[in-house]
Formats: sequence, structure tokens, C-alpha cells
Amino acid sequence: MLRPSIIASCLLGLLLLAVPARAASTPPWGTGESQGEDLSILLVTFSPGDDVPSWWGHGSLVVEDRRLRQSRLYNYGMFSFDEAMLARFAMGRLEFWVGQSSVAGTFRHYQAEDRDVRVQELNLTPEQRVLVAKRLADNVLPENRDYLYHHYNDNCVTRLRDMIDVAVGGQLREADLAPGRMTLREHTRRYTAVNAPMSVLLDFMMNDEIDRPVTKWEEAFLPDELEAQVAALQVKGPDGQPESLVAKQWNAYESATRKRPPVEPPAWGPWILALGVALGGLAVGLAAWERQRGSRLARVLLGVETAVVGLALGLPGTALFIMGLVTDHTVTHRNENLFLANPLTLLALPFGVALTWGSQKARARLFKVWTFLAASGVLGVLLKVLPPFDQDNWRLIALILPISLGMAGAFGLDRVLARLPGADRASAGRRDAVASLKTP
Repeated sequence: MLRPSIIASCLLGLLLLAVPARAASTPPWGTGESQGEDLSILLVTFSPGDDVPSWWGHGSLVVEDRRLRQSRLYNYGMFSFDEAMLARFAMGRLEFWVGQSSVAGTFRHYQAEDRDVRVQELNLTPEQRVLVAKRLADNVLPENRDYLYHHYNDNCVTRLRDMIDVAVGGQLREADLAPGRMTLREHTRRYTAVNAPMSVLLDFMMNDEIDRPVTKWEEAFLPDELEAQVAALQVKGPDGQPESLVAKQWNAYESATRKRPPVEPPAWGPWILALGVALGGLAVGLAAWERQRGSRLARVLLGVETAVVGLALGLPGTALFIMGLVTDHTVTHRNENLFLANPLTLLALPFGVALTWGSQKARARLFKVWTFLAASGVLGVLLKVLPPFDQDNWRLIALILPISLGMAGAFGLDRVLARLPGADRASAGRRDAVASLKTP
């Protein structure tokens, strides 16, 4: 059963990253003391973890001054967890900032979580190293450090991508103009495949913004994608000849058991459809059992299923409706999944509870609710012939539309059978006799 706090944590899973504490003093490359020949710039990629916030992995840049024996890790994934954080998140206005921390301490943090720590030393000129190091030192200053977080467009990894691109004179962006491997939704499905219910919920909350074709540049919102692109990039060296952007790479820590995200999104469509058909069919079966046998148990089970489904679909539907109206989460706006589940779906909860007590009014109201939702879902499918309705929500249609159709059929069963010639009046009489003993 989904609670509002669970829905919030699901969405927040697109945002939050666990990070160690920030170091305080200004490093020598921030004061101009470091020399380019003594600096190393490292791109560090941390593999995904076990909880929702860490499913996406993480990335950071490290600056080392070998002569002065100092190093710092720069992390753009920091945020303030205070009493106003949830309100800012709910409105799509959550600010992140870049902080600096100990390299060894950060590596130990991720090793303790059994997450890979992969390091790439960037093949930059001394001037380029000074540029990157100075920019990072400037970015952590209070007047520069904050930015408005967006999971796909402006996050802790896209900031690294942009920094590297500036260092190599735009060559990374030029190479990344090529078409991406898949859409942002497909990447999201890959990384959330570790938890099917959460994956479907996040899929439900996002509109067609993440369904359009993207470039490799846009795919680099993911740490693993940026790592691969940096490894493949050939840049012009000092002599004008192409050379690898990565001078060398190594694993500071490698988990013996943790698997990388799947290369392709999982093919869950048939299983999701089977679940939707099963839940819709269960409602029809319980209604038929109740009518033919006058079974109180069948009525109670139908009421329970109705209430649970109403809650499970109605909460995210209501959250999506509100977020689409009043927040800055643009990926929730104009979401076609509102045809399938919306605030009206929540009415199935109280009416379903009332049905377990035998309320005939609840039965009639449930017929109207589910008939409207089934018709709305069918309309959402029919509208897909029009170009604006291009959201890739077939997984949600496969799950929710069969449920709505089954529920509408279950509560319309009496109406249908009553119109058939030779309907079983004795069976209907038994059902009515049982129902009359219950609270109207």
C-alpha cells in the first residue's frame, strides 16, 4: 500500500546523493600557488548503490598537486536536509551545491557501501589543468556554489561534463552531438530495474519530455555514460594529432558482487499486462461469485481489492495531478497517465470499504467511478493517433487499463445480466436478500 511518504521518497530518489563532509581551507590551486605541471585532474565514477538515492551512481572531479602533496574531491551532489527541504523539493526548487572533501575519506565511504570507485586521469595540458582546478576552487565559494538541480539537465554529473568540455575547448560536446543510444526514459528504466514497483511508479510520474530522441551529450547525465564517453574521446594534442582524453585509468575499489545496470531496459511489458489482466479479471470473478452464490466473502474480497487498488493508483494519480498544476517539476506537466489514474481514483478507497459492509450505494457509485476511469483510459489510447499524445506510457496502459475495465465490468455485471433473457432471478434474489440484511 503506497503512502505519500513513499511517493515522495520515490521521486526524491531521482535527486538525492549521499556525500561526505566538506573540507574548508582554500587549496593551493585556488590561490595560484600550484603549477600546471604538478597538477592531475581525475574523473571519479562511483557505481550505483542499494537504496533509491544511489541507484543512479555518482561522479566527482579530483584535483591533485603532486609537488605540494594536496588533493581535493569536488562533489556537485550536496544539498541541505532541513525542514524546508521537502517543501522546496515538492515545488521543484531544490538547490544543490558543490563541496570539497577528502579524497581518501570519500573513497572509504563508497568502499564501505561496496560500490565501485573507478578513476580516470584526464590527459590535459598544464594550462588546461590549471583552468579546471581554478574553476573548481572558485565554484565552492559561497557566492558561486549553489545551483537549481534538475535530474536530467543540470545535476552532479552534467556539471562535471561541462567542466571537462570547457577544458578541451568544446571537443566533448562536438563529439556528443551524435544521437544517443536510447531515450532518457529508457535509461531511467535501466537504472530502476532493481526494483520493479518503484520503476513503474517513477515511470508513471514522468511525461513525454523524456521520450524524445536525445544526443550523447544529454545521455551524460549518468555517471557511467560520462565515464564511457570520456574514455572514447579523442582530442587534439599539442602537436595537432588526436590522442585519448584519458591518460590512464584504474579501479580504486571494485566490488566482487555488485552488478552494473543492465545495458537495455528490462522487457517487462508482458508481465505488467498479465498483472493488469489478472487484477481486472479477479474483480470480475469475485463479482460473479458473489452474484451466483450470494457470498458475503466474495463481496468483502471485492471491496478489499477495490479499496487497495484505489489507494495504490489514486495516491500517485493525485500527486501527479497536483504536481502538474502547481510545481516546477516540468516532467510531471501534461502527463497522459492522468487518463489512467487521477484524484477520482481515490474514491474507490472509501467506496470499497463501504462495499465490504454491504452498501448498495457504494456499489452503484463504484460502477460510475470505474466506468469513467475505463472510458478515460480508452480515450487516452485513442488520442495517441494525434502527434501531441506521444508519451511512452504503454507499460502503464497495460497495467491500469485492464484493471479499470475489469472493475467497471465487475460492478456493471448485475446491470448486464439483468437485461439478458432468462437471467437467473433466483440467484439475484438470494444476493438481494443477503444485501438487504446489511447497512444500506
